[in-house]
Amino acid sequence: MSRIGKAPIPVPGGVTVTLNGLDVKVKGPKGELNRTLPDGVTIAQDGSALVVSPANGSRRSRERHGLCRTLVANMVEGVSKGYTRKLEIVGVGYRAAVQGKKLVVSAGYSHQVEMLPPDGVTFAVDGNTTVLISGADKEVVGNEAAKVRAIRPPEPYKGKGIKYEGERILRKAGKTGKK
Repeated sequence: MSRIGKAPIPVPGGVTVTLNGLDVKVKGPKGELNRTLPDGVTIAQDGSALVVSPANGSRRSRERHGLCRTLVANMVEGVSKGYTRKLEIVGVGYRAAVQGKKLVVSAGYSHQVEMLPPDGVTFAVDGNTTVLISGADKEVVGNEAAKVRAIRPPEPYKGKGIKYEGERILRKAGKTGKK
């Protein structure tokens, strides 16, 4: 049995959870999230906590037990606190700005790259070189951060590009000239 799945999910004040079979709806101060859990698990509300358990002893149920518990816990945390990913832009002339809702990135190309955020996600820029991506859905925030990083991934020689905050770039030695 999953050790992660055994733990109950505490529901903080200000967050309401609506259960309809395997459909889970979580509403809080940061937004509202919906998800349909896969077959093989059951979810129940026990006071101010949610309990996810396998529907039966089959392998499929036991495999999905911890996954479903983590998905619901991420939903509850997302609508109460929200998620933020921070990206750093490294390189001469590389910068980002927010125009209206869209993010405009200058990363060494002949043109600027513009990105529109999906619903529930906001872009913010701090000091031209730090991009903050925030929202209630952890999966969507992570995917948008990966898309921004993919504009110009960091290269191993000078470390120029867009990287996650705290990401370590393995550096390579450059060419050495003949002597």
